[in-house]
Amino acid sequence: MPFPAHILAGFSLGFYHRRALRQLLDSTPLNSTILELDPRKLQLTGVAALALDFDGVLAAHGNPAPLPESVVWMKQCETIFGGDKIFILSNKPTDERRQWFAEHFPAMRFISGVRKKPYPDGIHKSGELAGVPLSSILMIDDRLLTGCLAALVAGAHPCYIRRPFISFQYLPVAELFFWLLRGIERMYVRLAALF
Repeated sequence: MPFPAHILAGFSLGFYHRRALRQLLDSTPLNSTILELDPRKLQLTGVAALALDFDGVLAAHGNPAPLPESVVWMKQCETIFGGDKIFILSNKPTDERRQWFAEHFPAMRFISGVRKKPYPDGIHKSGELAGVPLSSILMIDDRLLTGCLAALVAGAHPCYIRRPFISFQYLPVAELFFWLLRGIERMYVRLAALF
């Protein structure tokens, strides 16, 4: 079985954007979650639309719905930006999650039918649907070599979540895998930036 193209793209595009990724890593506080992001301040800095990862950003890995505190934050974002300017850009857009958003945030849309992050296709589609320039989209992700890298490739702004939502009770093996993967990504970015 061949190695997935989006993983290879993460390392090759990550090396190309290694300095920007290192700067993002170094400038992100260790305890950053979406809850520290003030939607009104984001708007004042020129952000017109949001692209949100799901796993780690809105809930622990594999959860079917966002955490209650994420829901409160998304309601604030909906008030500031409008639900039609907020997109869920997850490599795992399950039917269960789609249904939850259809019931609770019907204006927010899942981006699907595009290549997986770090390819910038999902951010491009978000810009087209929102009718805003890519430079005014903020991609919020807990992975450097997927969503944050996709934002850099697209010309959007990355927001790195350094303290993702984690629960080792729900899917412990998957959660451990992604915890290790985040650490490998940080190490890769630090080493690549030396060259």
